[in-house]
Amino acid sequence: MGGLSLWHWIIVLLVILLLFGRGRISEIMGDFGKGIKSFKEGINEESATTHTPAPPPAQIASPPVVPPVVQPPVAQPVPETVVTPVPTENKTNV
Repeated sequence: MGGLSLWHWIIVLLVILLLFGRGRISEIMGDFGKGIKSFKEGINEESATTHTPAPPPAQIASPPVVPPVVQPPVAQPVPETVVTPVPTENKTNV
């Protein structure tokens, strides 16, 4: 029905034992365990080296700050005042 039952697994394990023998399987499992142990040690060593603080990145020197040039104030033209003469009465002595 698509899945392996308990009896199938038992038969597969017996065939593997007959082919490789008990000693060979224990060697394979020992090598497998050593590989996992080595892998874990490698991960721990890598994580220990990555936790050391890295030196800060080199800073690029900024250009010197130049104060802005202040323009002198522009003289506003003074509106001309027009003086209109006031008419005066001319009294003539007659």
